[in-house]
Amino acid sequence: MSKKVIGIDIGGTNVKIGVLNMMGDILTKWEIKTNKKDQGNHIVNDIWSSVQKNLTPFELEHDILGVGIGVPGFIDQNQGKILAAVNIGWKEYELKKVFEAKTPLPVVVENDANTAALGEYWRDKTNKEDLIMITLGTGVGSGIITNGKVLHGSRGLAGEIGHFVVNPNGYLCNCGRRGCLDTIASATGVVREAMQIVHEVPTSNLAKFYLEHGKLTAKDVFDLAKIGDEHCQKIIDQLNEYLGFALANLATIINPGKILIGGGLSKAGPTFLQQIEVAFYQHAHPWVSDKTELGLAQLGNDAGIIGAAYLIKKTLKNDYSHSF
Repeated sequence: MSKKVIGIDIGGTNVKIGVLNMMGDILTKWEIKTNKKDQGNHIVNDIWSSVQKNLTPFELEHDILGVGIGVPGFIDQNQGKILAAVNIGWKEYELKKVFEAKTPLPVVVENDANTAALGEYWRDKTNKEDLIMITLGTGVGSGIITNGKVLHGSRGLAGEIGHFVVNPNGYLCNCGRRGCLDTIASATGVVREAMQIVHEVPTSNLAKFYLEHGKLTAKDVFDLAKIGDEHCQKIIDQLNEYLGFALANLATIINPGKILIGGGLSKAGPTFLQQIEVAFYQHAHPWVSDKTELGLAQLGNDAGIIGAAYLIKKTLKNDYSHSF
């Protein structure tokens, strides 16, 4: 039997789970809801129960080589410890140890944006050795690859672009500071802005939509903008401006060959990317921006589980801290 790995991508809403071969091909995949009750203490049990339902005991014992896990938040990658994952409820959570109590398989834990970046990097055909991957989902994350290696920093906290302060007088972020990019450029931030308009402008299209449907999503805001709603377009314009500004400053430091935009909001498509590009090129130094390609991530929601599989593949081959 060919050997396989399990890739897990834990998000604020859903957990994506996949079984992949050593070439990174997804053999099977599924999702479960992220159970955030009791500070997320049920998540690992839910994941492992789901794995056991989808794989036989024989497969787990003889075919699976390891489990790679991507998690949103601040992570001590060496210990597999979640320092803080505010959208899940974990703080100082020993995820690697908790998971290893469920299985004798090797377990590797990494920031979810880093696993997404690794997935895209692995499959990228342009051979860019310096790449930034931005994920716009429930929160804003980023993974940075320089010279073919993930940039971790001294405590594994490098690349947390979601906590760039772009508006010191802005909304309070879950991290405790104000005006983080996460409060503006995430699906959560888009809905917050939209709900403010619902309350302040009861005659707006947003208010009418909310009254009719009883809820609002970020996709609803983008869809209304496409048909000309000015309030929704202003929300998206603000997102583009702050994101382009943050990317320009990050690119000045990293000087990447490519910046990829992924996550749920990236499904808005090429027009959304073009608007981000306008802000990026407005704020970026031309010596940097002239050699930086912006694009949409190609692997979609599969990037995280593919990158998690890559973690296991490389961990088994050599220590993860070494060159890929």
